[in-house]
Formats: sequence, C-alpha cells, structure tokens
Amino acid sequence: MTSRGFFAGRTVTELGREMSAGRLSAAELVDQALDSIDSLDAPINAFVTVDAEGARLAARQADAERAAGVDRGPLHGIPVAVKDIIDTAGMATRMGSAHFADHIPDRDATCVRLLREAGAVIVGKTTTHEFAYGPTGDVSHNGPSRNPYDTALMTGGSSGGSAAAVAAGMVPLAVGTDTGGSVRIPAALCGVFGFKPAYGAIPIDGVFPLASSLDHVGVLAGTAEDCGVAYRVLAGQAPPGAAEETPVRVAWLVTDSAVVDPAVAALVRGRFPDSEEIALPGVAELFRTYATIQGSEAYAVHADRVARSPHLFNPEVLDRLRHGEIPGWRYVRAVAARESFRRQASALLDRYDLLALPTVAVLAPPIGAREADIAGARVPVRDSLLTLTSLWNLAGLPALSVPAGVVGGLPVGAQLVCAPGREELLLAYADRLRGGHAALLAG
Repeated sequence: MTSRGFFAGRTVTELGREMSAGRLSAAELVDQALDSIDSLDAPINAFVTVDAEGARLAARQADAERAAGVDRGPLHGIPVAVKDIIDTAGMATRMGSAHFADHIPDRDATCVRLLREAGAVIVGKTTTHEFAYGPTGDVSHNGPSRNPYDTALMTGGSSGGSAAAVAAGMVPLAVGTDTGGSVRIPAALCGVFGFKPAYGAIPIDGVFPLASSLDHVGVLAGTAEDCGVAYRVLAGQAPPGAAEETPVRVAWLVTDSAVVDPAVAALVRGRFPDSEEIALPGVAELFRTYATIQGSEAYAVHADRVARSPHLFNPEVLDRLRHGEIPGWRYVRAVAARESFRRQASALLDRYDLLALPTVAVLAPPIGAREADIAGARVPVRDSLLTLTSLWNLAGLPALSVPAGVVGGLPVGAQLVCAPGREELLLAYADRLRGGHAALLAG
C-alpha cells in the first residue's frame, strides 16, 4: 500500500474525545488532513477540489465554539470529504464531467447542510465516475481514482475518491452516493467500511441524480462505529442505547448465477462459519431488472444533453446512456419485478436478522479493464462489481461492506444486509468482524 496519512487507524470517536480533552483542535486536524492530501493524493487522485481556506475557517469556528462551551456532537470539528456530485455552496461540483466543468452551486445539498450544522469541516470534493454512472471509478473528467493498495488498480466506483481518501488516511470520514453499489464497491476494493442506509433515510436533494428510485446517500469510514456516527447525523437518528447481547441470526446467501473468485468466496464465507446457507435464485434476472430501471431513469436525466452535446460525455458513459432509451413497457415490467423481489427480501429478513454475502465477486481489477477472468470464465468487470450489491438498491435495504481480510495483499469485503429499523444491530454486528479489518491493516 502507498504511505498512509494522519487519520489511518484513527476513529471519529477517538478524535472527538481528544478535542474534548483539549489535546487536539479542529484546526490541527484540518492541517493534518490538508498535509496528508498534499503529500499523498497525487498518485491516487482521490480529490478533485480541496478547499483549504474554507476548511481552515470552519475549523477555527469549531474551536471557538468548543472554547465557548458549544458542543455540536460527535462530528464537531471532524474533517469530512464529499463526493463531487453533491452540491456544496461556493465550491465547484463538477459531476466528473466536462458538462459541468465550471459549475459552482449556490446552495448546499441537504446532507452537506446537515454535516455543517453538526460542526463537520468539509475539506474538499472527491473524484467520481462521470455522473456516478459506473462501478469502476476510472472514468472521470479529472482522471481515474486509483487504489491506495496498488495505484495500477481500480478503486471501484462510483464513489472511488471517497473510499480512497479514507483508505489512505487523508480524512477519517467521507460521503458518497450509492445507486447500485457505489459506496460499497469501492469500500470493499479499498479496504474500508461503506454503509448504504435504507432508501430515503438520508435526503438526496442537492445530489445530482443518476436513477432517482435507486439513489442513496451513504458514508465511508474506517470503522462501522464511525459509519453509524455519520449516519445518525445525516438521518436524524438518536444515538443508540446500551445494546443487549443476543444471538444474531445470519443467513449466508448462495446465489445461482454470480461468478465469484473462489479465494474471495472462501475468505468471506469463513467470516460467517455458523450461518445457515440459503439459496437466492434468479440473481441474473434481478440484475437485468436493476439495469433496466437504472438505465431508463439515467437516460431520462441526460436525454437533452445526449441530444445536444454528446461530445462532452466520455464515450463509455454515452454508450451506456443511449442503451437506456427503452420502450416504456420494459420499464413498467422491471418495476413490477422489483416489487416482487422486495417482498422476497422482506420475507427473508422476517426469518433472519442479517443476510451475508461477498460485496463484490473479484479483487480490484486493473484500471481500464472491462473483463475479468474468474475461475476460468470471462466475466464483464461491470457485472462482477455490481451483481451482488445492486440487489439491495432494488430492495431499498440497508447494506454495509465490511473489510473481511486480504487475498494476495488486496482487500476483500463482506456485505451485510438488514431490514429498515435494524441498522444499529447491523453496525454492532459488523464491529464484531473487525478482526478481519485488523488483519487487513496489518497486511
């Protein structure tokens, strides 16, 4: 792995305690973030914009408030990075696209406003796949984000810059979006935690849409606990009370069509030795359902740009958008199929507390790769990254990628899914799997 910044191995909770005790200041944390970005980001390209002046001003305000006895909560004074499809007032938001190369919003997205109200310090914007329309993270107007474990490899996407910034220790927390896995995929490939809450749990106004019925705001951090801290702020949830130690019923999902690297499957399966195996049929058809809904909704967003200025799109993104121009009956049928799967997933979660499976089927592929060799089969990289994550966007369920360990020196993610309202159990259970995370850090 490349060198790691100040925040590697430091949690939001620990940093907050240090500030409360007067051993650290928000200004010092921002300086550490800016120094880490300056020294580490060039080969990784996690950031497209850094707002040093604005971050230092916000940090001084946070320190002044603490000195006056004002405590805004666990994010007060914490440096945070924000994906570059989320509006930030007065700071460029380019969507990874030449179409918005000079775009500066005049208002914050609601999620950014909530972060600022909680005292978080926005240090900059992170690289996104163009218009968030790709799981690889290597197609952006400002170049690909690169994996901190090996900069020749993908971060995954589309929130690749956010994952890389946390993995490299440039910031302790980052915000991304997730339409088919765009928080969880880069979290898995970069070895951090990535949490997609239930659909609608975090407001998406001020977030550039990809596919509105699938879009979620999510968070990336070094621990499940930190994901929970940010989630509660963004979703307006109260901190949990004391958790009771009760048995957690975990089902290991065996899919009928997703081709998974045997080493990835073995490692992740080994993290859940006592879970019951449950077959999940029809995954290939569900992926087609997802692709139909996403493609149609994405084309609706961009149809005028496709007609007016196709040359400003990356050719791969333009081709995907054009494939979304489909007959209305296909979209209607896909929506009906989604509702059927939602009922199926809900029934599973009536029987089990958590569902477990790999986050992605492969280790991080090389930048630019569009096919992967998995157990002798040639599989599209897009499918290998998205198939196991997009299910939970269809269902709108909370899902978390947990670092499970390493294969050949590269991170592997385990994915946990729960019913809405069971997020605290999900996060608490994930913290029990941190042995794999510790092994990852040691590796």
